[in-house]
Formats: sequence, structure tokens, C-alpha cells
Amino acid sequence: MEKKMRIVYMGTPELAAVILERLLAAGYDVSLVVTQPDRPKGRGGALSQSPVKALATKRGVPVFQPEKVRLPEAVRVIRKAKPDMIIVAAFGQILPKEILALPRFGCVNVHASLLPKYRGAAPIQWAILDGEKETGVSIMAMDEGLDTGAVYSRMIVPILATDTAGSLHDKLAAAGAQALLDAIPKIADGTLLPVAQGESPTPYAAQIKKEMGKLDFTKSAEELERRIRGLNPWPSAYTYLHGKQCKFWQAETAEGDGEPGVVAEVSREAIYVQTGKGRLVLREIQIEGKPRMKVADFLRGNQVAAGEHFGE
Repeated sequence: MEKKMRIVYMGTPELAAVILERLLAAGYDVSLVVTQPDRPKGRGGALSQSPVKALATKRGVPVFQPEKVRLPEAVRVIRKAKPDMIIVAAFGQILPKEILALPRFGCVNVHASLLPKYRGAAPIQWAILDGEKETGVSIMAMDEGLDTGAVYSRMIVPILATDTAGSLHDKLAAAGAQALLDAIPKIADGTLLPVAQGESPTPYAAQIKKEMGKLDFTKSAEELERRIRGLNPWPSAYTYLHGKQCKFWQAETAEGDGEPGVVAEVSREAIYVQTGKGRLVLREIQIEGKPRMKVADFLRGNQVAAGEHFGE
């Protein structure tokens, strides 16, 4: 019965596209996809469509791209779709009460954290940056707040020591799709009821900004290593070497004392950089204008010696 319900799906990035793909594959009737307008991208500024729009177009699902979903015309378009349920995943806009009140089974959000932890725009990155050992997805009944609605269910996803924001994103997208598919029929038949959230034990997971990638070597090696993983693939962690921007893609930590930012040691396969506490052991880097490469390959064509300094 529940697969005959009319669903309006609202989402924008790749995570939301993965969930939409699973929803369609499961046979649900998605009558309308709502996503952000096409945005300029790259140096040329050419308009780029969202991953959700690309998928919906490919699958023949009607697409609506309002600049502001709270405007009366946007509300009219969504009302005309007659949704039984609205499913939201990383849409990028807050829904007004007029939309929240439309579907008989409510507006259901897939959020990439274990709510009430990491409410906000960038829960995946901040879970890594903060050194969390696990995160997950929450299926939530939306209200007018920002990720504050009552929670139907959660699914835990461990964070491995090697996880980047990119690899964790893929795990959470898959988990979010499965958790949603498990929840929909139970929400529809009333056997799964939402439970109110408590206060969040973590700060708001604010949007990641490009300037956050600049490394401060007075921080500890552990914090810098997490920043490298948490900002991979975007905006990436960077510093400067020999006057050129240098991105760090993979690193480990080791003990050691010295002046922060100074190269303490160079081996055949690693560069050891002193930090405020411990050393950052670089395994994969990228110099401006060159592809990313293992440090072993980089050192074959570039001289880096102990005593040199990373930074401007």
C-alpha cells in the first residue's frame, strides 16, 4: 500500500541523489523532485545542475527548482503535486509551515548524524574534525526548526581511522537510504512513532568554508590529521612549500618535539612535520599545478630537507 503513496522528494547534493536512486529502485511513486537552481561552477562559471536534478531528469521525474521554496508560487507547485509524504535529504532550504502541513504522512528528513548531535549543514565533516568514533543517520519528522524535529529512527555508522569526509559520505548515503526504506512503511501504517530530541551535545555543524583548509601547525598533529581527512575531498587541507600551495591528502601522526611547521625528518616514503604537539607524517601530497601523489613519488623529483619550513 505504502508504495502507491505520492512522494515529493526534496534534495540537492550527491548524498540526496543516492537516496533518491534507492527510493525509485524500490518502486515508490515520486511525483515531483524539488532541488536547488542550477549554479555557476568552475572557473568558466558555466551553470551546473545538482546531482539530484541530473538523476531525476535521467529517470523522467518532473523537476522543480525554486529560488526560495517559501514563496507562494513554490508552495502552490508543491501543493499541486498532492504529496502523501515529502521526503527531504540535504535540500539546502528551510521549509515553511505551509509546506510542512501539506502531506498526510508529514515531511520526513534524512539527516547525516545521530540527532540531536551535529544539527546543521555539515555533519559529516564535523564528526571527523571533532574526532568522533561513530556517527550515523537519523530519520526525522520535520518541524519549523533546523534539524530539531522528533526522530523516528537512527542507524549507527562507525568512523574508521582512515575515513575521509568523502568515504564517510558514501557510507552515510547508503545507510540513509536503507534507514529511510525501513521507516517509510512503518510511518505510513502508524507503527513507528517519532521521539522528541533532547538538547544537542555538540555545536551547530556550520557550513564548511574554503579558508578552513589552511593548516595551523601550532595545533596538535592529531587535530591536523583529522582536518586533512575531514576536509577531503573539499576544500582540502593546504599550506605552502617553496612558495607554492601544497595540499595534504593523507597523513599519520608520530611523537616528536620541535618548532611547529619545520620539517623534522625526511625518509624515502614520508615527510615528518613538527606541530604544536607531535609530528604529522605526510604520505600523500599535491604541489600547486601538479597531480596528487605519494610522498615517495614526490621526493623523486623534489628536494625537501630537514629544517625547511612549511607555511607562508
